[in-house]
Amino acid sequence: MATGDGAGSYAYIGSFTTAGGLGVTKAAVDPGTGALTVLGSNDEVADPSYLALSADGALLYAVSEADQGAVAAFRTDGEKPELAAPPVPVHAAGPTHLTRYADHVLTANYGSGSITSVPLTADGTLAAVPSGILQHEGSGPHPRRQQGPHAHQVVTDPSGRWVVSVDLGTDSVRVCALDADGAPLLHRETALRPGSGPRHLAFHPEGRIAYVINELTTSLTVCRWNPEEGRLNPLSEADLLPRAPAGDALGSEVVVDPRGRFLWTATRGEDVISLFTLDAGGERPTLVGTVPCGGHWPRELALSPSGRHLYTANERSGQITWFAVDRESGTPRQLGSVETPAPSCVVFGDR
Repeated sequence: MATGDGAGSYAYIGSFTTAGGLGVTKAAVDPGTGALTVLGSNDEVADPSYLALSADGALLYAVSEADQGAVAAFRTDGEKPELAAPPVPVHAAGPTHLTRYADHVLTANYGSGSITSVPLTADGTLAAVPSGILQHEGSGPHPRRQQGPHAHQVVTDPSGRWVVSVDLGTDSVRVCALDADGAPLLHRETALRPGSGPRHLAFHPEGRIAYVINELTTSLTVCRWNPEEGRLNPLSEADLLPRAPAGDALGSEVVVDPRGRFLWTATRGEDVISLFTLDAGGERPTLVGTVPCGGHWPRELALSPSGRHLYTANERSGQITWFAVDRESGTPRQLGSVETPAPSCVVFGDR
């Protein structure tokens, strides 16, 4: 019999409070069906659009995607997340993403086109002052979306040696580390196709291939990743959709099967999940087809820790929808949804 996602597991949902969202929401995850049951929410931080857990799961870090951006830490041991301390300003506009890296939390600041590093204290909470900011430079050919840099994601590579930032405005991916003072330091920048608008990146489980989802061209760029050198090399590009979109379509998220057999992407406007199969090395994704995302405007796509359930955060229709993933084909089958206004992110923890 197939096992579920583990008894006592939880999901944390970020949302846009300025669009009616509940802030940071905690939900119980049914171990068999993947169904979510909302337990409680905290709206003290404006627009906590992206979340990440501490190593032990006791703290949840959230950006505040505001003009005066900030990052906050919540305690996870109650039925609703509770602020551990006042939010810390990141001295940048519109942080959209964050990651833990080398005893710091780093934020990708879309509005300012920068990366901010905030040290962690001994108990895992955030220091009151950032340790540094890396300002991205450049632009792209899109007349409205690429007039300057727009850092959209920052993620730690599987080796733990590097942090990688994806910039939609400059059509590039930057590889960084921290200097002796904890400030982000540029190691190398990789250019992608002009006008593609790279948004997010996910690694193959073997750690040598990375997949970049491009928002503006609704495409996927396959890259080889060298963790020893901190080098990203583009190999090929694939369309997210089997045909030209009927209207506006924006790629939003990419996730990879923990066994390395499948890859899924979400596309807003078309409101679909695309399924790709992967070859043994992960270098050649093959588009199999698409399924409806279960709502409108899938901003986020998240895979359960077991890989057996897939979730969409359907921002404009206001629900999290979950799917069973067929183990042999990778096809998502919709099982249910829970109403939650303006959701933007789902992450999983065990407390």
